[in-house]
Amino acid sequence: MDRELFENRKKMLYEFICDDFYVPMKTKEIAIMLRVEKERRSELQEVLDALVEAGKIEVTKKGKYIKATDRYSVGVYTANSRGFGFVTVEGEEEDIYIPEENTHGAIHMDTVQVQLAKGRERRHREGTIIKVLSHGIERIVGTYQSGKTFGFVIPDNQRLLKDIFIPSEHSMGAVDGHKVVVMITDYGKNGRKPEGKVVEIIGHVNDPGTDIMSIVKGYDLPTEFSDKIMRQVENVAKDVSEADMAGRMDLRDWQMVTIDGEEAKDLDDAVSLTVEGENYILGVHIADVTNYVQEHSALDVEALERGTSVYLVDRVIPMLPHKLSNGICSLNAGENRLALSCIMTINQKGKVIDHKIAETVIRVDRRMSYTSVKKILEDEDEAEIAEYKELVPMFLKMRDLASILRKNRMRRGSIDFDFPETKIVLDAGGKPVEIKPYDRNTATKLIEDFMLIANETVALDYFWQEIPFLYRTHETPDEEKIRKLATLIGNFGYTIHFSGDEIHPKELQKLLAKIDGTPEEALIDRLTLRSMKQAKYTTDNTGHFGLATAYYCHFTSPIRRYPDLQIHRIIKENLRGRMNAKRREHYTKILPEVAKHSSETERRADEAERETDKLKKAEYMQERLGEVFDGVISGVTNYGMYVELPNTVEGLIHITSLYDDYYNYNEETYELIGEVTNKHYKLGQKVKVAAVSVDKLLRTVDFELAETEEV
Repeated sequence: MDRELFENRKKMLYEFICDDFYVPMKTKEIAIMLRVEKERRSELQEVLDALVEAGKIEVTKKGKYIKATDRYSVGVYTANSRGFGFVTVEGEEEDIYIPEENTHGAIHMDTVQVQLAKGRERRHREGTIIKVLSHGIERIVGTYQSGKTFGFVIPDNQRLLKDIFIPSEHSMGAVDGHKVVVMITDYGKNGRKPEGKVVEIIGHVNDPGTDIMSIVKGYDLPTEFSDKIMRQVENVAKDVSEADMAGRMDLRDWQMVTIDGEEAKDLDDAVSLTVEGENYILGVHIADVTNYVQEHSALDVEALERGTSVYLVDRVIPMLPHKLSNGICSLNAGENRLALSCIMTINQKGKVIDHKIAETVIRVDRRMSYTSVKKILEDEDEAEIAEYKELVPMFLKMRDLASILRKNRMRRGSIDFDFPETKIVLDAGGKPVEIKPYDRNTATKLIEDFMLIANETVALDYFWQEIPFLYRTHETPDEEKIRKLATLIGNFGYTIHFSGDEIHPKELQKLLAKIDGTPEEALIDRLTLRSMKQAKYTTDNTGHFGLATAYYCHFTSPIRRYPDLQIHRIIKENLRGRMNAKRREHYTKILPEVAKHSSETERRADEAERETDKLKKAEYMQERLGEVFDGVISGVTNYGMYVELPNTVEGLIHITSLYDDYYNYNEETYELIGEVTNKHYKLGQKVKVAAVSVDKLLRTVDFELAETEEV
């Protein structure tokens, strides 16, 4: 085959990949093309592999290439610890169930080609994995165990079902009980175990901090900043100069405060409030982080890669180095700071009737804590009022405005979850010594109300300007999940009203209002949240279901969230008159990937935070085995029931430990029912339980029933 003909055929294959250009290719033609010299064949093979991954062609069991049929899909495999799994196909809502016998060697996060089961595509979406196209996991974290001539690593991730074989020369000297990071060098075939090499020893399983660091490494969370980035920070983290302030709106004589938790060090939002006639002038002033993090700089690239700061039980992994986030970008009291301010005129009905977004220079008067503001507004503490007497009139006006804003939001149907959050207190060795409630009070709600209205105002402004932007969106829940929720809450005597096949957020808000203060409040709050979709970042403004608003974005935390930093950059370019056609095209091109990556890093951070909490809660309960606790049944399954304690620790009572009867699971009412005694265990029921065992690796707690009490 001459070179020109070869290149033409190769071009035809490339064109085949494009969705908008279809060139029919026959199996025979592909076979002919592969009968060429070795070096040319490798070029074609790359194209063919790309076609397979794109789902355009398929590889039969005999290795032949055929045109893809509707029964084949390409997606990402999510394994379950019990052997089966699901394949998620981009653009399709329903996942494909893969029975254990049909996984054919695929491991968690592999990109795979799936053949749908004949005749069952529309009913069950069950399939068989035909081929692993690429592996999604290259490194794993686990516990090393040594043998005479080799070792192996048991993965921490329970979705990875096979141990990793480690040749002794690739162990880095690890010994039994070491937590290690392993790079997989061979994924194994035909029943062989995967093989790898140890690339990092985290520490021994019994060493303080090793448990949390294992989770950090397991989620591939970056913990250090490069020397290049730190040098850049040294260059930009300088005091605010006259040149920096030039051309900015000077608000240094405005009375304003930051209100945060006592332990907070990165203070990125300040608030101010005055009254003009019957209207409130609310200022939400956000640290101008983009002044120090320039687009495409090493700092910016690193911030985008991290996506968000991660708040673990014993540490914070920041998106930006502390020298910035706790220094020049922190709105410290009494210091000149650069800000991006959203100044809103709000009427007595909570409607924003005018607003201005501007680059500003500010100077915060006082650093307030939630505790102090609560003492002033709720407790009317005389000492606290005297300490901050010059600010008290503003705080009183803030309370009034926050109440108006909240009522206005409730009126339109915004859903306000009020979970009993907890803080896990650790000793110097990282051991949990207390799990105490996190106080959500007037002060925390006040700041929440002000940040929400600023985020809405900015999103509304830029939507109508039709400028490329990042929105925070939340889709309407799936009908099936909401109907399941309706069944669950029916056990408690509550109902949900549907309008056709959809539900309005106001209906869920009404439900939460009905359960306010009841014993089942926390449980139904969680059931409701689980029935809803995850909020995410998008370039299309599709609205926010949970907040019942058509316009929403994240504007208020550029120190710890990259989307906020990104839209600050857009806003500033627009304010400076630089948002020309070229810049619009630039943002139109990059924002979809920024949105996707930011959503992914947010989910990663959330999962890591949950896992560290579960780990420390399990460790806390390990010291309390045999103790009896009051709890509430928070989940019922065919293998047992979950019980949640007042401190939010959740554990499982396995069905085999219900010794007094044989219990059947009723799927319709989500109950366990005794065959002989007719005893019922259902959601929300109060029970007394004893802690009987803990698995720190799985981060689980097992309970046994001590005594029951019907609600």
